[in-house]
Amino acid sequence: MTIRLYCFGESGNAYKAALTLELSGLSWEPVKVDFFAGETRTPTFRTEVNAMGEAPVMIDGSYRLTQSGAIMDYVVEKSGRLGADTAAGRREILRWMFWDNHKLSSQAGMTRFLVNFLPADKRPAEVIAFMQGRLQAAYKVLDAHLAGRGWIVGDGPTIADLSCCGYLFYPEAFGFDRAEWPEIDRWLGNIAALPGWKPPYELMPGSPADRA
Repeated sequence: MTIRLYCFGESGNAYKAALTLELSGLSWEPVKVDFFAGETRTPTFRTEVNAMGEAPVMIDGSYRLTQSGAIMDYVVEKSGRLGADTAAGRREILRWMFWDNHKLSSQAGMTRFLVNFLPADKRPAEVIAFMQGRLQAAYKVLDAHLAGRGWIVGDGPTIADLSCCGYLFYPEAFGFDRAEWPEIDRWLGNIAALPGWKPPYELMPGSPADRA
């Protein structure tokens, strides 16, 4: 049975789930969510798809799951790929995913939205500068951790990598320049070299070009 993933190209959190599905070898298909037209705020979406009013949402037969990290963990369990062989390894993966959700992706996603998807006259310069400062601190942590490592946890790619890279492959400027972070740059190259890897706007429907 083909897994369906409600997603849209501009969402880094949806990209994490979509990329995990793509690299897992499971059969899946994207279902476009028209976020910028307000679809996630409609009563129909909240009643029939996700009461939290968010994407991504995964549907596997009769099973429905929301939140990118939970979806990624489910894919690991079902496919047997992109996880760890030990309980300690799984905890280390979760440690980095929780760090990413709190310190990296949440702030990268907000900053990218403020810089790129708001009208120029509505972009809060002081808030953006504050967020970019916090992102710099997160980049330093990740860059230092990756020194001498090919992957965040263990000797191969895991969902820790796919979580932390979620926003870093997007082309829009939001305060991240790969050239300034050589270890992160090398690591992103490792991910992009994985068989089946695709950038966000090729993997999922929807992009800023659709609204140009």
